[in-house]
Formats: sequence, structure tokens, C-alpha cells
Amino acid sequence: MGQLLKKHIKNEKGLTLIELLAVIVILGIIAAIAIPSIANIIEKSRYDAIKADGIQVLNSAKLYISGNGAKSTDIDATDLAEYLDNETTLDSGYEVDVVNGEMKLSGSGQKGNIKVIFTNATIEQINQANRSTTGNTTTIGN
Repeated sequence: MGQLLKKHIKNEKGLTLIELLAVIVILGIIAAIAIPSIANIIEKSRYDAIKADGIQVLNSAKLYISGNGAKSTDIDATDLAEYLDNETTLDSGYEVDVVNGEMKLSGSGQKGNIKVIFTNATIEQINQANRSTTGNTTTIGN
């Protein structure tokens, strides 16, 4: 039994340098493919975060109107301060207009290198908007 164990141990070999280099090359190819995909996922998530903040502003404007019992036609960031978190990606100069009972957001937001400009944008327009593929700035609305 002891001789069989010694014979088995002598036959074991480690990785050669060529095998190690082959593994490193394969990992490099996988990384070269994965890194651009991850960058696109990050940019898309930033864009989606700005859109979500725009929708949150419009929904908080509905709460503001129902809480104040008035049909305000012009609601700005100071009016909505108590209805929103301070962590919004929208710039502080946004406003919500109420036209024929429909909420429309005007303003802009930025997260990282992604910027979205809202121009009289409704919730439906924000939901249906796609990110601009030509640059980092996208306009949503009329």
C-alpha cells in the first residue's frame, strides 16, 4: 500500500507556465468583453434613476394638491420639499404645471455623466422615453 501511494504522488504534476499563461489570456479576453457591458448597465441605471425621480416629483405634486385642497397651476421645488427626499437627482429649479388636470414636469436632473432635461413631461412620456444613444443628454417631453 505504501509503494502505491508513493507511486501516485510521483505522478502528480503542477501547472506549467504555458497553462498558466493560457488561463491569464482567457481571463483577459473575458474581461475585455465584460467591461463595456458593465459600463452600459451603469449608465442605464443612472438614466432610470433620473426618470424615477421625475415620476416621484409628479406623484408628490398630486399629494401636494390633494393635501392643500387647491388646484394649483404652478408648483415648484419649495412647495414639494416636505413630500420628497433630499436625495433627488433633479436640480432644485424644477416645477410642475397643472394643465387641464394633467401634471407636467419641467426641469433637469443629472447623475454622474448622464443628464435628462424634462420639458412639460408627463408620467406617460417619462415612462416611454428611451436614453439618447448619441450623447449623455436626453430630453423628455414636448
